Amino acid sequence: MGKRLKKLKKIRLHHEGTHTLVWGAAGLIALNLLLFYAVPTRIPFNIAFFLSIIVYSVVVNFYRCPIRIFDGDTDGLVVAPADGHVVVIEEVDEDEYFHDRRLMVSIFMSLFNVHANWIPVDGKVKTVNHQNGNFHRAWLPKASEENERSSIMITTPDGVDILVRQVAGAMARRIVTYAHEGEDCYIDEHLGFIKLGSRVDLYLPIGTQVEVEMGQRTIGNETVIAHLNPPVESNETL
Repeated sequence: MGKRLKKLKKIRLHHEGTHTLVWGAAGLIALNLLLFYAVPTRIPFNIAFFLSIIVYSVVVNFYRCPIRIFDGDTDGLVVAPADGHVVVIEEVDEDEYFHDRRLMVSIFMSLFNVHANWIPVDGKVKTVNHQNGNFHRAWLPKASEENERSSIMITTPDGVDILVRQVAGAMARRIVTYAHEGEDCYIDEHLGFIKLGSRVDLYLPIGTQVEVEMGQRTIGNETVIAHLNPPVESNETL
């Protein structure tokens, strides 16, 4: 019993899905009732009822919102902002904000993942910028630069700037960001929500110690993505 109660993960539904779930349930019920009373044979109704359960179960799973509390010291840590799989770990030229080389770690969220996003580091929100764009498949490299996206810059207590980018996918049509410029933010807090297939990119300083591998499954607000190096100034000897 010494383990934290968080191991008994509480599950709730995200408020972003309220209208979709209510109207979706109403539509499926209406369709099934129509087939039940209007079609003389039960085969169409049975098929529709079975498919309705599957479709609605997938949608409910999509809008799950697990209550997760990170277990441990968060100092210098970068924690996974989303459930999914690591699809990119590479150095890239980030010309939109940093204008230099950065280490990019990307997590792809499929239709079957929870799509709530979490704050990946403790710090203060420096900028929040939403940009309209295309809807390429989220796992493609060009998605990070051409798709609709929301970019959030967070400055850690050590003065390290981390860029988090919510990227829409081929099916995602709405990105919601809860972070606001100038506010303090912490691991365990929700960053936002992306509807349907999408990804979240992290841009970290070169030399950051990455703790995940390509293809690895991540759990939002639980999986440690990287350890940030101390600022250069702190290593200088007088």
